[in-house]
Amino acid sequence: MEAAASTCYRHPSYETYVSCVRCERFICPSCMREAAVGHQCVECVKEGLRSVRRARTVFGGTVARSAVPFVTYALIALNVLAYVAELIRPGVVDRFAMTGAGLTDGEGGRYLYVDGGIPGLDVVGVVDGEWYRLLTGSFLHLPPEGTSFGALPFGVLHIVFNMYALWNLGRVVEEQLGRVRFVALYLLAALGGSVLVYLVSPSDQVVGASGAVFGLAAAFYVISRRLGRDMQAVNSFLAGFLVWMLVSAAFTSWEAHLGGLLTGAAVTVVYAYAPAGRRTAVQTAGCVVLAAVLILLVVLKTSALTG
Repeated sequence: MEAAASTCYRHPSYETYVSCVRCERFICPSCMREAAVGHQCVECVKEGLRSVRRARTVFGGTVARSAVPFVTYALIALNVLAYVAELIRPGVVDRFAMTGAGLTDGEGGRYLYVDGGIPGLDVVGVVDGEWYRLLTGSFLHLPPEGTSFGALPFGVLHIVFNMYALWNLGRVVEEQLGRVRFVALYLLAALGGSVLVYLVSPSDQVVGASGAVFGLAAAFYVISRRLGRDMQAVNSFLAGFLVWMLVSAAFTSWEAHLGGLLTGAAVTVVYAYAPAGRRTAVQTAGCVVLAAVLILLVVLKTSALTG
């Protein structure tokens, strides 16, 4: 007596006599996946992958199956889109730049902040409750007509230099930290840079991803030390960043650079030396505490400015 023909459970029109060694359902060639012994179906392979623990770096980041640094590219895209918005609507800079305390006449005129204000002028900035400026300013850059550096418009070079540094540093740091930790580091470094600007020079208008980039530079240094890499080249690299911070003080904000550098170092030290058994909890708590300290400093500075 001839045995009844069996068909693939996913493709009923396909006759087959091969079954999955795990669930014993019949599978066709397009549904077969090689196993240690025989073949498995697609669903059993997926189920097996879910039960396998993903490899992690010493910082807790999941080792990605893809080598593409998606977060780094997304951050670059956001900065470029923000710059395009500046070119289309120049008022975006005044509206979202990091400004601690400024005065405006409502017609585009901006003045330094004076305690007590000036009749007829409106106070704008973080001191007036515009806290979003602490982060939005980090995604803006100097407009092309803003200043000049030699024969080239420094506004364009500003974003080019920052995005080049973000591309180089971001790929390395994101690979070690993983996406979530990398995003937290980037935003906290940007926030730290803006907070130091607010504390030292509240009347300045500051834009640029430099604070966050300097935070990534500090993270790269800490990561290299934690992994026991050759520090000679790393030390030279960081020294170059510190020299750049001093040189750039003439036309950008050294406060944002230093604030981002210190914040990025603090965050990455917590990432690097958290105990393995409670790594995620300690890292999360460290980021929350640091964010709380930065917010407290903003509150205290605001109170001092408003009297």
